[in-house]
Amino acid sequence: MIDRLVDAGAPVDRCCRILGVARQNYYKHKRTPTTPRQLRRDWLTGLIREVHVASRGTYGYRRIHAELTLGMGIRVCTRTVSVLMTQAGIHGLPGPIRIKRLRGIVTADDLVNRKFHRLRPDELWVTDITQHRTREGWVYCAAVLDAFSRRIVGWSIDSRQDSTLVVNALDMAIRNRRPKPGGIVHADHGTQFTSWVFGERIRSAGLLPSFGTVGDGLDNAMMESFWSSMQIELLNRKRWKTRVELANAIFEFIEIFYNRQRRHSALGYRTPIEYELLSTQDTIHAAS
Repeated sequence: MIDRLVDAGAPVDRCCRILGVARQNYYKHKRTPTTPRQLRRDWLTGLIREVHVASRGTYGYRRIHAELTLGMGIRVCTRTVSVLMTQAGIHGLPGPIRIKRLRGIVTADDLVNRKFHRLRPDELWVTDITQHRTREGWVYCAAVLDAFSRRIVGWSIDSRQDSTLVVNALDMAIRNRRPKPGGIVHADHGTQFTSWVFGERIRSAGLLPSFGTVGDGLDNAMMESFWSSMQIELLNRKRWKTRVELANAIFEFIEIFYNRQRRHSALGYRTPIEYELLSTQDTIHAAS
């Protein structure tokens, strides 16, 4: 800090006095050569800053550690990353407040029963709607998430939350993925999802509709987790002026950041697309 102020033209005596550092200790520190260990820590701190900025200021020490080790091939332990981030004043965004919920009664048409883990893509899609306010009014977003890779495979944005919103998101997912018959589309009991047109679109694609318990977020917990991440890492970070501004930001968050760049703890800190590519390669190797 003193070196930076001195380089900017401030007197050494004044800088030491303001920061509470003895003048002789400052010169003694300057004469002491930097150790290789400190050089490495300074280098790591610079990389940590770059990764944190690239993550839009969202990553905590676990995801930054994953980027350093998996993305850059650097050997470093998680504790070192955590300590360096604390010393440099670098912090990730806080996670959502966990609320203890009562377990609901599962309905007969729930084909998931809170078991979201799947071994292959397109076996289970979960879908839901979120909303956020702009100065022009509300923006509604429907998304379809593949439970295998946590990838958003379909999405739709509009100023109204009706059946068209959710059907458009589902149509996008079907066009992009062309799923085999027998896959499950899981949603809550919102009127948009229980509408005839949404159910008919599911059945016409050879898929099976599934609904969780009324008023129980745990029955669609994987989708709620995605909305929570988007709320913290995008929606709540600024006040949005127009619907177009927010819609463009949601598009960029989903297609550029979340699917392609954001490392997911449940995927071994791989990105959703990277996880799918690795899974495809493993399947090819196993078959050959």
